Amino acid sequence: MKPKLGWCVTASFCTFEKTILEMDVISEIYDIIPIMSFNSVNIDSRYGKASEHIRKITDICGREPIITIEDAEPIGPKNMTDIMLIAPCTGNTLAKLAHSITDTPVTMAIKSHLRNNKPVVIALSTNDALAGTMKNIAEIANIKNYYFVPLVQDDIISKPTSLSADLDKIESALEFATLGTQLRPMIV
Repeated sequence: MKPKLGWCVTASFCTFEKTILEMDVISEIYDIIPIMSFNSVNIDSRYGKASEHIRKITDICGREPIITIEDAEPIGPKNMTDIMLIAPCTGNTLAKLAHSITDTPVTMAIKSHLRNNKPVVIALSTNDALAGTMKNIAEIANIKNYYFVPLVQDDIISKPTSLSADLDKIESALEFATLGTQLRPMIV
């Protein structure tokens, strides 16, 4: 039986194509329960229509994503997940987690999952990681059960404060988190 992975998707639209491809690979290892933020299910962007992203995720996971706070709340009490992944994770969602704000399906899913003392892996993608978001990265890195997919500068010339998770390292980051260890280096 495959381990149960809650895969949270937030609205870093520029990473959706690569994230969805990685989700397809990871679905061979994990039984994925998709959870999507309000913005990821409601905003069409230059990177595609929300309905198309939802369809692809549903096809890969074999189930509709959780898209309401009410449907995310039972994740912990019903012990629905073994590990949780946020990929992609926006700087906005990271800030909410750092400050215990629970106002989206994703933040509720994480809060509910953490009550069972299980790991959460974050694949951050934000243009201000080396600026305003850095304090939230530091905050989360020091909270039990949170781990990061290693981060890289994605465009040091045009976006000098931007970091994005190396999505090819999701599988390794999940394995390390299961062992209670941060995959290193955290920032490349």
